[in-house]
Amino acid sequence: MEYLYEKLTAYENSDYYAFHMPGHKRNMELMRARLPYNIDITEIDGFDDLHHAEGLLKELQENAARVFHAEETHYLVNGSTVGLLSAVMGCTERGGRILMARNCHKSVYNAIYMNELRPVYIYPEFSEETDLNGEIHLDQVKKLLEEHKDVQAVVIVSPTYEGVVSDIEAIAEIVHEYKIPLIVDEAHGAHFGFHSYFPQNANTRGADVVIHSLHKTLPSLTQTALLHINGRYADRERIRNYLHMLQSSSPSYILMASIDECVRAMDECREEIMDTYVECLQQARERLKQLKNIKLIEAEHYDWSKIVLSVKNLKNTDGEVLNGKRFQEMLRSYHLEMEMASGSYVIAMTGPGDTQEGMDRLVQAVMEIDKNILCEELSGNDEDHTIKNISYEMIPLEQAYSSFEAGRMEGESVKWNEASGRISLEYVYLYPPGIPMIVPGERITSTIVQKMVKYKEMGFSIEGLSQENCLLVAGNPE
Repeated sequence: MEYLYEKLTAYENSDYYAFHMPGHKRNMELMRARLPYNIDITEIDGFDDLHHAEGLLKELQENAARVFHAEETHYLVNGSTVGLLSAVMGCTERGGRILMARNCHKSVYNAIYMNELRPVYIYPEFSEETDLNGEIHLDQVKKLLEEHKDVQAVVIVSPTYEGVVSDIEAIAEIVHEYKIPLIVDEAHGAHFGFHSYFPQNANTRGADVVIHSLHKTLPSLTQTALLHINGRYADRERIRNYLHMLQSSSPSYILMASIDECVRAMDECREEIMDTYVECLQQARERLKQLKNIKLIEAEHYDWSKIVLSVKNLKNTDGEVLNGKRFQEMLRSYHLEMEMASGSYVIAMTGPGDTQEGMDRLVQAVMEIDKNILCEELSGNDEDHTIKNISYEMIPLEQAYSSFEAGRMEGESVKWNEASGRISLEYVYLYPPGIPMIVPGERITSTIVQKMVKYKEMGFSIEGLSQENCLLVAGNPE
């Protein structure tokens, strides 16, 4: 079997001259940066065309399907975003209804806007103890499908950004009773199924469409992902058509080679790669469980690759109330960069590329910080506590209009303290993870305003706003 990277390097060493794109012409003497210009090509003879794969790329995508236990697999060079857009739009009719987890990524919301869909939200359970949004329960899905017979597809995210896993098999079974597809955003679970320490991937659990971000948890370059299609409920042809429309017409061969090498590694060297990684990860988790104040938190059904460390209700020895952002800064002083910080915790994402030295540095830094922390009951009147320790809990808001309807309305910018009761005309994201706290068309409440103001005070990144500290709302107060 031919592999793309090997074919590219062989071509690099040949005497073929490039009278085609890209403009750097693989001239390494011209280029100053140490980037792989030498294997950056376009769709030339022998290298196939991703948008009309008949040879090499067709074979490689079929191989990826085999390795990831899917019936059909597509390379994605525009990240999981293009996969989610294509899956949602390909499985729904314009103006239709979709059942979705409220903690889906913003790309799902963009697909809803583009296809003028009417969403019905499934709100994940929230743990007051850990501040984690939990799994999607079967009873929730069943109830909402019974209430909304016109739902055309169901979308959930599993694992979540924090590692919480839902029961895909049970959910798929009930969804299929309605003869509609289950789309699973498994972007953070590309490593699932490659070691018994982790859950099985959604392809083997009945999901109709599964999206994997290879770059998130496997050895692959940023932007690389896979879209898998299974079963008979997803409209394969429409999904393919949307992929052709939405994915770059000039897909990077460097990114595709990275996908190929990642798939090849997980096929040929799986045990060597994953056994070493899991052993290192397990040791780190066991040591972190010995912390006296900082807590290693998890859920009942969980992706153990995520290391989530909580400083909820903790103070420094100097009396400073801690939050996730402050904890992130403390770890940064050890030259450790976390994936994200929330109100009360940080997430350290791990993967097969982690080393024993790196894991040891994390554990040692957290243990040192832990020694300088007090675990004591915080006063309910403690202003720092009320401002700094807030959660990512998804707050249900009234859907006054669809996001598409809201996008056609005239608006005005108002200060946050004037927004309560108004209809939002823009998204409000906390980034990362890119999950909307407010969606266009939703009625703003004083609770969500207070939450956003607190996050701003804490230094978190609030995105989606056209004007800082203001929110675009419908022109006439209702």
